[in-house]
Amino acid sequence: MIDLTSSATRLAGIVGQVKDDQLEDPTPCPDFTVAALLDHIAGFCLAFTGGALKQPAEGHAGPSGSAETLIDGWRLEIPERLAALAEAWSSADAWDGMTVVAGVDLPGEQAGLFALDEVVMHGWDLAQATGQSIEIDDDVVSALEQLLVPLTAPDMAAIRDNLFGPIVRAPDGGSRTGQVLGLAGRGPAWPR
Repeated sequence: MIDLTSSATRLAGIVGQVKDDQLEDPTPCPDFTVAALLDHIAGFCLAFTGGALKQPAEGHAGPSGSAETLIDGWRLEIPERLAALAEAWSSADAWDGMTVVAGVDLPGEQAGLFALDEVVMHGWDLAQATGQSIEIDDDVVSALEQLLVPLTAPDMAAIRDNLFGPIVRAPDGGSRTGQVLGLAGRGPAWPR
């Protein structure tokens, strides 16, 4: 188990600082504008909260990531969903047994790590796209390594690249955070 609260709170703060004139800007996710990324964040919150509770995701109909379906009141609604996500994963029961997230059967522990990855990586994406910064705690970096390092095996390339994009090599002597971002297909400095 790992506490998602600090990461979710940081992402909520970043969401709250997004300006209306940034909604059409690009993000490090090639297919997402800022608005589409916000829609994706709103959607994964529901999917992974449902996964933690071991029940169908309320109000979630599948993959999200469209500017056209960004919810009204997203500056308030997304932080509420992030808080509910963190709360749901604070239960030991969420991490045990099997669950379903977006139609995929997963062990609870793996689903929890994927939820953390979504919060942290898309927090980084949104921060980069909107000129903000994000801090990633050491315990979060360690947890993400548990998820991402096994995906570096050559036989996992197709799965990894589909989920995260190709690995971006961090500079020699770079931080563990930079290395983890690279494992998830993020470059050390996304151009603005």
